[in-house]
Amino acid sequence: MPQKPLRIFLLNVGLRRPLYPLATPPMGLLYLAAYLREHFDVDVRILNQRVDNDSPESITKQVVEFGADVVGWSCFTTFAYLLGELSESVRKALPDALQLLGGPHASALGENALVGNVIDAAVPGEGELAFEAILNARLDHGDLSGVPGLIRREADGSVVTNPGDVPLIEELDSLPMPAYDLIDMAAYWKRQSIAPVFRRRYVSLVSSRGCPYGCIWCHKIFGKRIRLHSAERIVEEVDYFKRQYGVDDFEFLDDNVNFKAERMVAFTEALHERNLKLQLAFPTAVRGDLMTDEVVDALADAGMYLCGYSLETGSTRLQKFTGKHLDIPKFLDAVARTARRHVYITGFCMMGFPTETEKELQRTIDVACASKFHTASFFTVTPFPGTPLYDMVQRTHPEKLEHLDYNRMDFSAMKVNLTDLPNEVLYRYQRLAMRKFFLNPRRIASLLRAYPKPLQLPVYAPFFLHRATKGLFERRRSSDAQTCPDSCSGA
Repeated sequence: MPQKPLRIFLLNVGLRRPLYPLATPPMGLLYLAAYLREHFDVDVRILNQRVDNDSPESITKQVVEFGADVVGWSCFTTFAYLLGELSESVRKALPDALQLLGGPHASALGENALVGNVIDAAVPGEGELAFEAILNARLDHGDLSGVPGLIRREADGSVVTNPGDVPLIEELDSLPMPAYDLIDMAAYWKRQSIAPVFRRRYVSLVSSRGCPYGCIWCHKIFGKRIRLHSAERIVEEVDYFKRQYGVDDFEFLDDNVNFKAERMVAFTEALHERNLKLQLAFPTAVRGDLMTDEVVDALADAGMYLCGYSLETGSTRLQKFTGKHLDIPKFLDAVARTARRHVYITGFCMMGFPTETEKELQRTIDVACASKFHTASFFTVTPFPGTPLYDMVQRTHPEKLEHLDYNRMDFSAMKVNLTDLPNEVLYRYQRLAMRKFFLNPRRIASLLRAYPKPLQLPVYAPFFLHRATKGLFERRRSSDAQTCPDSCSGA
C-alpha cells in the first residue's frame, strides 16, 4: 500500500492593523513550499494570517482539517507574542504534529525564540536545506540532533542548538519558482502591499539573497554574502507569472536588488528582447549610491514607476558609525535622476541612533527635504535582538531596553529613544520632519504629479497625523519636560 504524502501546513503569523495594514505574499514560505514539493512527496498548504486576520480558533481548525503532519510557523518579532496561543492550540489538537519555527524571529532571537511557546524546533536563517534535512530525519528515525544549526527542544523541555551552521542555497537559479498556486492572489490585490499603492494587480519577486554591508540594525537573515538570480532567470519568472496571472506589475523585495549594475541592465535588455511591457516597483529600496545613470535609465525605460531609496541618516559621521557607509552626494544624484524620469520615489530615514545629536537629527531632516523624494518615512531607530545595535545598547545603556515592547509596534511611532537626548526632544524633531517635509507646496505638487493613483492619497492622511503628532498627547515625565530649542520649533 503506497504511503500517503506528508502533509505540511505553513503559516505566516501576523495581524493587519489600521496603521499597519500591509499584507504581502509570504515569499519565504512560497519558495520553501516549491522546494519541498520538488524534493518530497508532500501536500503543502499555506495560510497568511495577515490577509484575513484569522483567529487562533480559525487557524487551529484549518490545521486540523488539513491533518497536518508538520506545522511550520514564520513571523517577525513584532508578532511573536501570537505564537504561544497558536502553538498550544495546535499541540492540543494534533499532539504528534512536528512544529517548526522560521523567519526573522527565529533568526533574531536564537534559542529564545522557543520561549513562551511549545514549538519543537527553530531554523535560524534560510529554510530550504534545513527543512529538507529535518524532513529526512523525521522520515528516517525522528532524531533532529544531526541537523546543522537547528535550535530544538529536548524531551525535558530544555533548548539546545546543534553544532554547525544552517546551510545556504549557493545557486539561486537552482530553486523552483515560488509556489504562487498555493495562495489566493486576488486577495492580495485587495490589500495594501509593501509598495504604497492600494489595490493593484501585481506579483512579488525576490531576485537575490544576502547582504555584504554591515548596517548595525540589520539581522542578516540570508548571510553576509550576496547571491543572485541571473538576469535570464528573473525574466523567465516575470514572463511565466505574467502569462499565468495576467499581470504586468512586478514588485521586487530584495535587500540589494541593484548590487550588480550589469545584472540590472541585462535584465532590462532581456525584457526588451521578449517585448515584455511591464510596470516595475522597488518598494524595499535600492542601494542609492550604486544606482548609476545607466541603471536608472535602463529601469525607467523598462517600466520602473516606483522606487524606494534608503537614506537612513544625513550625517556622514553616523553613516560610518552605523556601518552603512552611504555616499550621500552620489545617493542624492541618483534620487534626482530617478525623479527626472518621472518615477515616484519614497524615501526612508531613521532617527534616534545612539550618540545622535540634535544637529545630526536636523541634518537628516535637511537632507531629506532637499532631496527629490516625493514621500518619506522617518522611522524610530529600534534595536532588535540578534543585531549589533541591540548588543551595543545592551552594553552601554541596558536601561533603554527594559521597557521596550515589540508587540504591535509601529516603526515610526515606536516609543524608544537610544540617544542621550530627552524623549521630547527626539519626538519634536520627528514631528518637525513630518511637517517640514510634507507641508511644502512644491513637494505636494510634485507628489500629485508622480504618485501612480493620486486620488488614493487622502487614504494616507491618518498615517501622516499619527506620525506628525508623536508624543503630543502623552503626559511628559519631569525629566523630559524641557523646552525644545529654536532649531526644532519651526516648520
